[in-house]
Amino acid sequence: MGVLYVIRHAQASFGAADYDVLSDLGHRQSRALGQALAVQGVMPDAVFIGAQRRHRETLAGIADGLGAPVQPQVHAGLNEFDFKGLLDARFRDAPAPDGMHSDRRSHFRTLRDTVLMWQRDEVPDPPETWAAFSDRVADAKAVMQGAGETVLAVSSGGAISQMIASVLQTPADQQIALQLQMKNCAVNRFISTSNAMYLHGFNETPHITAETAEELLTYS
Repeated sequence: MGVLYVIRHAQASFGAADYDVLSDLGHRQSRALGQALAVQGVMPDAVFIGAQRRHRETLAGIADGLGAPVQPQVHAGLNEFDFKGLLDARFRDAPAPDGMHSDRRSHFRTLRDTVLMWQRDEVPDPPETWAAFSDRVADAKAVMQGAGETVLAVSSGGAISQMIASVLQTPADQQIALQLQMKNCAVNRFISTSNAMYLHGFNETPHITAETAEELLTYS
């Protein structure tokens, strides 16, 4: 039986020209999480990340906090879906809501409705189909399931939420409901056997205490 820790990346740069860069706070979050995992005795024998910069930078901070070097394997199934491209595809021929890419409230409200449409194949010419996204996440899950006794992965909220939804066999619309709850640097734990996987912990933040919550607790 193995334990798989799938961690959402630390705070990136919402509203900036390049979202895929950790903020200064994001770097502090990732180091704090690594320190908390070290206290828990977590020492991975296999590590995976997506191909995005925020995944690599988050893992670097975690490794620094753990006090141990890591050699990750990159798997495209851990990449986030192209949420900007998806939103733009939905509103290609119609006016987009104000602040869709820059205002958090507008962005996440619009994203929720757009993902539900995407799941029903109602977004014309998306950057990626929902089926393709689901398949690559499933492939990442299968690869990590047998990779070691303690496996750690860094991914993004959409991919992690789809992994959880598939393990729990929920309706498709629960993916976005899970995604919109997920904190930066949240830890999601799975127990895996040779032929099954079970959710054992969701959206955990062992690096956050009452004293540090005001600084370290973020969602975007």
